[in-house]
Amino acid sequence: MEELFLSGRFNIIKFFLVLLLGVSYDSPFVMGTEVLYIAGTWKMLVKSGIRGWWALIPGAREYQVSRCAGREADGRALSVASFLVRVQRLLGIAPYVMARQLLGNDTAGNIILIVEFALSIIVIVYSVRVYAGLIEVYGRRKRWMWVWILAEWLAALIWGFGKKYQPAWKVKDLRAEMEKMAFQGRATVMDQGLTVNLTERSVREFFQKKTLLRDIHMSIPSGHMVLLLGGSGAGKTTYLNAVNGYEKAKAEVLLNGRNMYTQYKKMQYEVGFVPQQEMMSGKDTVLYTLLDAAKLRLPRDVPASVRRQRVEEVMKIFGLKPVQNNLVEKLSGGQKKRLSISIEFLSNPSLFILDEPDSGLDGVMARELFVQLRKIADTGKIVIVITHTPDRVIDLFDDVIVLAKDSARTGRLAWYGSIEDARAFFGRQKMEEIVKAVNRKEEGGDGLADEFVRKYGEVQHT
Repeated sequence: MEELFLSGRFNIIKFFLVLLLGVSYDSPFVMGTEVLYIAGTWKMLVKSGIRGWWALIPGAREYQVSRCAGREADGRALSVASFLVRVQRLLGIAPYVMARQLLGNDTAGNIILIVEFALSIIVIVYSVRVYAGLIEVYGRRKRWMWVWILAEWLAALIWGFGKKYQPAWKVKDLRAEMEKMAFQGRATVMDQGLTVNLTERSVREFFQKKTLLRDIHMSIPSGHMVLLLGGSGAGKTTYLNAVNGYEKAKAEVLLNGRNMYTQYKKMQYEVGFVPQQEMMSGKDTVLYTLLDAAKLRLPRDVPASVRRQRVEEVMKIFGLKPVQNNLVEKLSGGQKKRLSISIEFLSNPSLFILDEPDSGLDGVMARELFVQLRKIADTGKIVIVITHTPDRVIDLFDDVIVLAKDSARTGRLAWYGSIEDARAFFGRQKMEEIVKAVNRKEEGGDGLADEFVRKYGEVQHT
């Protein structure tokens, strides 16, 4: 009985060792290097202002190291893949054997092996990205990459315990600095127009609070067509979802003096949102697509004759009358875009938001579409547009919003104002050049987001 108890206790210890270290108990050298790696990463986390005990938690360990490297997006993928690899090593060949017994052949087992191989490749790729970030933050030469790849435990040990190896910034100190950096005032509420006073939009992600947006304040008058710019991950979609009430933030959003959050059900059709992807049945005609949409977007007490009249008006506005009996699947790309916009325009919204409406369109078709949007704005509506090719239609816009991802990976307001003032503020003529200026260097940009966020804050305080 005593031998059985000792054997069971041994297996429990082995289980946790494999889960924690990700290596077999029967490989003492490899296990020893993993212990050294954990010790080194513990010290590295402490140097970066992060609690060292995170190094003891599989999955979280990789993510926290990626925070030290300023590569949180890569760290999320790395932590998930690393944890799955640990689980696979813990189970050994069990999944393969079970699949073979159930199906009576090697097909499922081979699929499992392919998945395991794919996970290993993912771990390698994202590990290299995190290593690159660490090298940059610690200000070391690129040849250190080989040490990290070939002997990760040795690099972590040296950088963790070596006094001359210090990161350029601490995560907590950086976050505090970013919090103080920008304009934290309040936009004036307008009776007619859109007022946004967003203090913060955050989520819980990977054991910590992650701030997606911070300190965004603006007032957009009615009749303005506004361009929304920002690099990947800057928070454009998050901002728009906060504005239209789909994902509420710590904010006050008023449209024509009415609060979007407290009166969301009454005002949800005051906002029209056109996503990048069309969501329409290809087997319906244009007319019936719009008639069905009118039933959903107009009040229930609206007579059928009035709904039909509104559909006719919208088809005329967007040039869809000649193709009203055509199937949606037979429409051209430009016609489908116009139909998507028409669906949202049925309720006659005061605020119209469009996410890349010109995606897949050539220059002529895109120009025609934006001219129509300009006409909508001229009727007193607010039109906000995301587009990755703004310079070909920039003359049609009144203002531009520039969101930028600061060093703490939080979306910030780097500019809101007229097109000409934006050119002077950033010292660039083209909108694509402005985006490049605020994008991070590893994303092909100039890495000047912090500089312009701080500069915009100073302008607002003067």
